[in-house]
Amino acid sequence: MIQYPMNKRDCELYRREGYVVIEKVFSATDLLPVENAIIELTDRALAHPDQHDFLELEPDQVDNRQVPRRIYSPYDQHEAFRSLATDPRILDHIETLIGTDFDLHHSKLNMKPARVGSPVEWHQDLAFFPHTNDRLVTTLVYLDDANQTNGCLQVLPRMHQQFFSHEAPDGAFAGMITEDVSGDRYGRPVPLEAPAGSVIFMHCNTPHSSLPNRSTRPRRTLIFEYRAGDAYPVFYGRQTIEDEAGTRPLRGKRARYARFGGLEPLMPIHVAPTAIYDLQADMKAKLESMK
Repeated sequence: MIQYPMNKRDCELYRREGYVVIEKVFSATDLLPVENAIIELTDRALAHPDQHDFLELEPDQVDNRQVPRRIYSPYDQHEAFRSLATDPRILDHIETLIGTDFDLHHSKLNMKPARVGSPVEWHQDLAFFPHTNDRLVTTLVYLDDANQTNGCLQVLPRMHQQFFSHEAPDGAFAGMITEDVSGDRYGRPVPLEAPAGSVIFMHCNTPHSSLPNRSTRPRRTLIFEYRAGDAYPVFYGRQTIEDEAGTRPLRGKRARYARFGGLEPLMPIHVAPTAIYDLQADMKAKLESMK
């Protein structure tokens, strides 16, 4: 098997900045099965009476039709996504970052369609699924050329060593950073522009967000979250049970003992599992009403 270990420079960049972008890992030919799978899954889900079990729709229509903004658990829905998630061009990099034993924690596909693609507010991934340590890597595969005009990902570099509050005034989980991170308070946001086929490896504590897509081009991003074998979930209710149901072992084995380390994330208080878009929109409205 061809090995694709992450080189020393990229590995050091990831550890220092909290992310690294590797351009053009996959070609258009590599991604063609994924393109076909997206069409197949979308058509099938939209025709299904329980479509919301498979995908989430944008609140606004495009040309008088509904369009999806997220496909749930693509890894489990189609072989094309499983093939990409287990491609050595990704897994060998993951092994370089978190060791030889790791699982797929979850997967999703953010569609970010042209003209209506929803924004995502600043947040840290570990806030949504606390673990005993922070050896989790969010891996994002750009399926389209991504830049600021179509809402590419943006990050706050070097902030993965700090945990920000995601707590609402009443103590509920806000699904977004509720501290003020504007005005370059924690450094200037860096837009991660890159061509289709590029892969972003991001630390689970790196603050990130994306602007709405008001362009005429989509910005689809396939997201795989990987975790080390000694990173065990911290139970906080129904959401933990649902998350664990989607975990898939990939390389090596689970450690017999949990390793504790890294920052101490605030435990989220969920009333019920809620999509990040709805959770953030509700929180923004609540905070606005309190002004």
